[in-house]
Amino acid sequence: MDILRFITAGSVDDGKSTLIGRLLFDSKSILIDQMEALEKQSRNKEDGEIDLALLTDGLRAEREQGITIDVAYKYFSTPNRKFIIADAPGHIQYTRNMVTGASNASLIIILIDARQGVVEQTRRHSIIASLLNIPHIVVAINKMDLVDFSQDVFNNIVIDYANTARTLHLKDITYIPISALKGDNIVDRSARLSWYEGDTLLELLEKVEVEKDLNLTHARLPVQYVIRPQTEELHDYRGYAGKIISGIYKKGDQITILPAGTTSRIKSLEIGGIEVKEAFAPQSVVMQLEDDLDISRGDLIVQDNHKPTVSQDLEVLLCWMDAKPLVRGNRYLLQINSRTVKSVVKEIVYRLDVNTLEKNESIQQAGLNDVVKVRIRTAAPLPFDSYQELRVNGGAILIDETSNVTVGACMIQ
Repeated sequence: MDILRFITAGSVDDGKSTLIGRLLFDSKSILIDQMEALEKQSRNKEDGEIDLALLTDGLRAEREQGITIDVAYKYFSTPNRKFIIADAPGHIQYTRNMVTGASNASLIIILIDARQGVVEQTRRHSIIASLLNIPHIVVAINKMDLVDFSQDVFNNIVIDYANTARTLHLKDITYIPISALKGDNIVDRSARLSWYEGDTLLELLEKVEVEKDLNLTHARLPVQYVIRPQTEELHDYRGYAGKIISGIYKKGDQITILPAGTTSRIKSLEIGGIEVKEAFAPQSVVMQLEDDLDISRGDLIVQDNHKPTVSQDLEVLLCWMDAKPLVRGNRYLLQINSRTVKSVVKEIVYRLDVNTLEKNESIQQAGLNDVVKVRIRTAAPLPFDSYQELRVNGGAILIDETSNVTVGACMIQ
């Protein structure tokens, strides 16, 4: 059974937390003790209804203010698929939280209040979805109960959002009219939205094809661990363990180890201790090679037909996540998959306005939640791909050397 990771985004009070609560409630994914706690916490509500938003707004500050601050992760499953949901905050000052939650998502649900239509936050979250190259987008037009389930209101919002999508080159967009509070079109089809003939939200989440998002042409295996038992039985055994992040490997394939550039052939592939003839993303494997080479954690095993770039100079789009500003000359650890190298920020090229996509080139530093383009020089050569072409080998993080805190999320250009 595969896993779909998705994120919800939208303006404040668009109903993100209520939507997730309704999804869990109607799909019967709430445990009895959770249900009892919800009922207890919802007693003060005038209408006596259960406040489903409390399922995800876990921090006391969130409950007191009625907003989402942190990224809340929820897990549930149906007979067809497992799900990991990230409920991201809508406020502009929590941009870094949304980027964190969206970085591993295959799908984003962008909520729109049917009364408000497409607003600035909608465009901002769509821009972030575009920058992060999220493959599937669901535009959930919520609170349809407050506009009398009007088809005209729905159609006008679809037309308006389509213009934004065209500007950002967004693909695979699905529009669904819903009421998270009342449960219309979340799990069960709504009689009050009989004019809508598409899937309910859960039906769509169950059938979206995430397997097609895997790149099976660019073979990439970051080495996590070198296995050397050095026992009498396995005296010469040398296996390279890791998770294949893209592509397919077969026994006998010619491979190259980067950044060194040495070559060899695959002698054997093992999955779970059993030898196989081929392995593919996202399987975890142990690979043996025909030659004894100097390979260690952080090296990248690739096939010769689609090699990544190997360089010490990177241009990255960076979401800054630290209260301390980013300035030219700052030094950080840069980590991409299992490889970590020292690096220095050579230049801040521009700050990107995530509301308008305008570029401000006259800046000296970047502050918390800023999205900037920077040039970075690493202490050693680094194999990487463009984030737009291969997300899994084009994303990196910057780490403060003194505190070990992640201070930046990078999308290599």
